Amino acid sequence: MTLALAATVSAQPTTTRRATNIATLTAYPTFYHLRSIVIVGTVKTQPNGELRVSDEAGSVRLVVKGSAPDGLDEIRGEFWDLGHMKPDEPRLANIDLRATFHIDPDAPWPKAGEVTAIVATAVSPASPPPAPSVRAIVLNPSRYLDQKVTVVGQYGGRNLLGDLPDSPAKSRYDFVLRSADAAIWVTNVRPKTKDFDLSLDARIDTGRWLQITGVVQQGRGLQWLDGEAGTLAAAKPPTETPEHEEPIRVPLGPPPEVVFSAPTQDESDVPLNTSVRIQFSRDIDPSTIKGRVRIGYLDSQTRERGEFVTPSAEFTTSYNTANRVLEIRFRTPLERFRTVKVELGEGILGTDKQPLKPWTLSFGLGGS
Repeated sequence: MTLALAATVSAQPTTTRRATNIATLTAYPTFYHLRSIVIVGTVKTQPNGELRVSDEAGSVRLVVKGSAPDGLDEIRGEFWDLGHMKPDEPRLANIDLRATFHIDPDAPWPKAGEVTAIVATAVSPASPPPAPSVRAIVLNPSRYLDQKVTVVGQYGGRNLLGDLPDSPAKSRYDFVLRSADAAIWVTNVRPKTKDFDLSLDARIDTGRWLQITGVVQQGRGLQWLDGEAGTLAAAKPPTETPEHEEPIRVPLGPPPEVVFSAPTQDESDVPLNTSVRIQFSRDIDPSTIKGRVRIGYLDSQTRERGEFVTPSAEFTTSYNTANRVLEIRFRTPLERFRTVKVELGEGILGTDKQPLKPWTLSFGLGGS
């Protein structure tokens, strides 16, 4: 590893790190790209001289100045997904791409997720956590998998602060619990007791301290507590916060975007009784959808037909928070052989208040 790389990393703007693990990093490389992270894993030098950090979920290339102790380590640094960078990226200046990342700069550049690495700023021996906590579970998920634990953390609503890259979508009341630089989902328990009823989609309740008991589960690179009914209660914040568990001030995740629609763009011969389903990459604030969905037929087709008035397409919308799907249903069958245009206008926001980029879908109707 060259001194130039170490200088490049240290020159980047500092952001509060996120505690995570290899399963989550490899499942959501775009979310963590260029973010400061901390993970725990076993460091081992490969036969080709490459360092990798691994756990039960897999391994990630480790780039560090000098050497790193083999064995169970805590690694702090920055996560890089080279598929989201370019060969002339300033961070890559003066780096031997062949030696460091096994990339041939004269060959096609890797795609997103193909070449990733943790560029470490610190590697130190790690010891097993003394007791379960949000942070301990996130850093050591396999240690607690399928075990019943009780943890304390700050309420984060339905990922209102963008702590996590996705939702497990296990129930309509899934919420995030945060502690220090870590966050985990809680599922199948509504954030409500006889003493409080917390909002899932408004920040007014974020920061409330809660205690919950549940079984640790994992899937799709995410960890969550399958909450036990009747165990949710208000809690007091820790009286002392260890130096490595400063209150998190994490950068927001990427803005929401449309990842799928049915019908698809420019699809033809769509049935007249169709509905429209639009899926988003991030959780959407349902209150921001109303009045920002516009649907109509093309005026140009009306003129081509010699008609004076373009018919309207009356519709209703519903949003499924668990699947992040907006469904549009039409009150009456649509007009034959017309083109429908669906527009999501400005003002639709994710639950972390990041705006959805305006989006348009067009599809052609058949005769029945």
